[in-house]
Amino acid sequence: MRQWVSSACVGFLRACVVVAVTMPVPAVWAAAATLWIWWWGGDPWSGAVPFVWACIGTLALARPVSRMVRALVARWTGTVIPAGYRQAAPVTRLSTGYWWNGFSYERTRRDALMDQRWRTRWRDPAFWRDLRFTAIAPLTAGLIAAVPPVGAVAAVLGFSRPAFLAGVLGFNRPALLVGVLGLVVAVAAAPYAWRPVVPVALRFLRPTPAMALADRVDELTAQRADTTVAQAAEIRRIERDLHDGAQARLVALGLSLATAEKLMETNPDQARALLRDARAGAATSLNELRELVKGISPPVLTERGLVDAVRALALDSPLDVAVSADVRLRLDPPIESAVYFGVAELLTNAVKHARATRARISITRDGTGIVVDVEDDGRGGASASAGGGLAGLRRRLAVFDGTMEITSPAGGPTRVRMVVPCESL
Repeated sequence: MRQWVSSACVGFLRACVVVAVTMPVPAVWAAAATLWIWWWGGDPWSGAVPFVWACIGTLALARPVSRMVRALVARWTGTVIPAGYRQAAPVTRLSTGYWWNGFSYERTRRDALMDQRWRTRWRDPAFWRDLRFTAIAPLTAGLIAAVPPVGAVAAVLGFSRPAFLAGVLGFNRPALLVGVLGLVVAVAAAPYAWRPVVPVALRFLRPTPAMALADRVDELTAQRADTTVAQAAEIRRIERDLHDGAQARLVALGLSLATAEKLMETNPDQARALLRDARAGAATSLNELRELVKGISPPVLTERGLVDAVRALALDSPLDVAVSADVRLRLDPPIESAVYFGVAELLTNAVKHARATRARISITRDGTGIVVDVEDDGRGGASASAGGGLAGLRRRLAVFDGTMEITSPAGGPTRVRMVVPCESL
């Protein structure tokens, strides 16, 4: 009984929210019609003004209403409806001083952004999909969701003001009966009246297959470009490390050996000193090469898998790191490498930027892939800004259809969740 009452209360509140979210556009048109009846004095141009404002209000409300419905569906049912909005390209300032926004040249950056925003919106199929939804939702999900509130209003009028309700209906006795029926309808429909908004939203707000395919092509194109840039940067880093480190030491080692060979007979003590320095230089070069190989592919990751590699990383970290994991996971090497270096990046950020003292790493698996949570007790405020390490990590995971969620309020703590779908568990 208690569970049913709770379901009815929650359903009633949700139905009221659905009505409030889906009915603003009809309310705008109702206000325009009322204003037209009150204002119009025979002049067709003055009578058209309210409807022009109603059209403007509808265009302005289409996207906010659709976004709120998507958010409600995701919060109530866990079903995420992709928005599929087209992302505008960055505006560029040319040598002539004008700004290019992908469509036209403008004198100022503000004008370029404004022109780009409107052109992108008018050419975006998702905008017209939202507009269609704002016309359909009030007549479907909105009307059904209005049943419990209307029943509640009828019950209140029937029980508290039967004389008023009798005057509206034109007869006296059925006033209380209307109140009882309104209460029954409100209570019985409350758990179910809000539910039609889910299929309606899925049907009319979800991107079409063609739009989803186009978005996926754009996403893969961007990921390919990011991967190419990242690979080129990695090759340059390895080249620079070899040139400045091991290669320079090996050249010095060769010169020392050549000098020692010439001094062997004339000055054996100096030759032995040079050989000692050469041996130390060889050991240093070997350590540098090992560190370089570890930066490319850590041996412990290759030999023992992701969990043991993360535990070894935690032992080397200056933080107090606790690692918890499921049974040993063996993933595809590229996925293991991406997750490992992602954890390494997050621990480095916790030390350098967050000033944390403790961290916790959790490695689990769900039905589709691997979930890695990294939490520290730092000062928070982390964000995936453009060009930053977290943005690069997000792009690296996106190559494998992975996602990264950052929760980092000011003052901490910071929690980052990486989710990578995979089958090799």
